[in-house]
Amino acid sequence: MEIAYSDKAEISKRNWAARWSLIIGAFLLGVKFWAYKLTHSQAVFSDAMESIVNVVAAILVLSVVAIASQPADEDHPYGHGKFEFFSAAFEGGLIAFAAAVILVEAVESLWQGQVLNHLSKGLYIVAGAGIINLLLGLYLVAVGKRSHSPSLNASGKHLITDFWTSVAVVLGLLVVHLTGLLWLDPVIAIIVGVNLALIGIKLVQDSFGGLVDKEDRSLLAALRQSFSDCWSPGIIRVHHTRIIRSGSFHHIDAHVVIPEFWDVLKAHDETEKFEQKIIKSYKHESAIRFHVDPCRRAYCRVCDLENCPVRKQDFEARIPLTVDEIVNPDEPPEFT
Repeated sequence: MEIAYSDKAEISKRNWAARWSLIIGAFLLGVKFWAYKLTHSQAVFSDAMESIVNVVAAILVLSVVAIASQPADEDHPYGHGKFEFFSAAFEGGLIAFAAAVILVEAVESLWQGQVLNHLSKGLYIVAGAGIINLLLGLYLVAVGKRSHSPSLNASGKHLITDFWTSVAVVLGLLVVHLTGLLWLDPVIAIIVGVNLALIGIKLVQDSFGGLVDKEDRSLLAALRQSFSDCWSPGIIRVHHTRIIRSGSFHHIDAHVVIPEFWDVLKAHDETEKFEQKIIKSYKHESAIRFHVDPCRRAYCRVCDLENCPVRKQDFEARIPLTVDEIVNPDEPPEFT
């Protein structure tokens, strides 16, 4: 038995956010390379290189969000959401590659020296582009968090990082403009490159965590809360819970302990009601499947079912669920 929930409105918002990311990213790419052509600044070049990553990532996100939104089919019974983790991992790799190019160019410029032009114009251009990046990044993160899209969230965070890169570039060029210390320009580019490399590596690590379904305690804590909020008589405990993340969609498997004397129809109806409540309460688009386990005497003290014909001990208290309990295979709670 499996119950699923999908929000078509959120899917539409994800698609629109991906389109805006591509359009604005392409515009800013042209603006920043114009600034680089004017100034010949390695710091501006580093900012422009990051914009190339933004555009390529935006193209990828636009495609991936559309693919990830497709429903499950015969070839992909768990849906297509894992493509979003590939997108985020690829973007992290692009960022790391851009960082390597920036570092090579900056070190070469530092060694050979350079001549800078039109720094005041470059400052204004980079500052304006940075502000636009910040606004777009905040928008993508907001949509990504609301719709639980790893690819949009990764792109938004990268754009916000791009804004801080622009801030560093503007401040550095301002110092160069005021002091005439031209060697500061490639040094700023080197700092930007190292920072980008660290960000890219972190994105790849986080994406691989989603691909291999690394345990996320924050998600389990949210699901535990939904279990507790949706409790009903006869649903005794929940354990052996697993969450498979398919992009923004979550597949949930868990064992639910019910009274051993319930017949098949009663067990089906009561657990289905429980599933429906959880699906509505849980903050992610999801599908949930329960395996039914019969109760044991060890549960009597925490089971509040009235008129139980097999009860061996009086009900004492319903002990709150913990994350450790819901993920363990089968451990009845103990009174402390």
